[in-house]
Amino acid sequence: MSESNTKNTGKLYLCATPIGNLEDMPVRAIRVMKEADVIAAEDTRNSIKLINHFEIDTPMTSYHEYNKVDKAAVLVDKMLSGQNVALITDAGTPGISDPGEELVRQAAEAGIEVISVPGPAACISALVISGLPTRRFVFEAFLPADKKERGAVMDELCRETRTIIIYEAPHRLRKTLCELQEKLGAARKIAVCRELTKKYENVYRATIGDAVEYYRENEPRGEYVLVIEGLHRADIIREKQMEWREMPLEDHLKYYEAKGVERREAIRLVAKDRGLPKREIYNMTLNFNKQN
Repeated sequence: MSESNTKNTGKLYLCATPIGNLEDMPVRAIRVMKEADVIAAEDTRNSIKLINHFEIDTPMTSYHEYNKVDKAAVLVDKMLSGQNVALITDAGTPGISDPGEELVRQAAEAGIEVISVPGPAACISALVISGLPTRRFVFEAFLPADKKERGAVMDELCRETRTIIIYEAPHRLRKTLCELQEKLGAARKIAVCRELTKKYENVYRATIGDAVEYYRENEPRGEYVLVIEGLHRADIIREKQMEWREMPLEDHLKYYEAKGVERREAIRLVAKDRGLPKREIYNMTLNFNKQN
């Protein structure tokens, strides 16, 4: 291969493949797959269509969730013997929400060079067309099936300030939207991206509450990526201020004075905590003193 290792050890190539539209197939990925010694595919029955379309005759072997640990060891041995392996997933970039991360881990630990052959990724495609902030985001992939673990993740997302990206299957979409509404609130903005790059690609931009109502009336079809607005920092500050305001003023002052803070400085800190002018807190303390 033109990019093969000059040493005896082979390389692991992570080859991105189309998430729907075959025109998105990276030219470099085609070459790498043709020149590799073996292609490790998540589902050979699905990937054979892609292989045949681009006239790739490299041998394929299955590498999936249920054999990922043992098969990774086999593939690592092949690379250590000098063979180059091209890893592909059913659609998109290997290692993103699929068993590829295990093979990468074992290859890296064995000192094998891992090379990314970039291309389509549903999470990034959805993010950039969502209309929501793209500078900071968190990718959750598919939410856990376990009820307790799922609840814990949802609780974390309630406080997340970055844009959130979640994958979801059509038969679980309604349930997930209802859970998001309960945890994050109905007013939070969301972009429901369906069938990206395919014939019936669609982006539904609304609030979570509106999305819940929309999919009660419309049957979910196809694969979905949910892009959700993060919690605004101003909302977090406002919520904390309201918590402080529930504490009696005198107790709030004593909280700081117990730490050795003088009354004047305590008034300033209390005013900051409560989001109120320092003069207002000062006047409140005067009134409090008069009443006592």
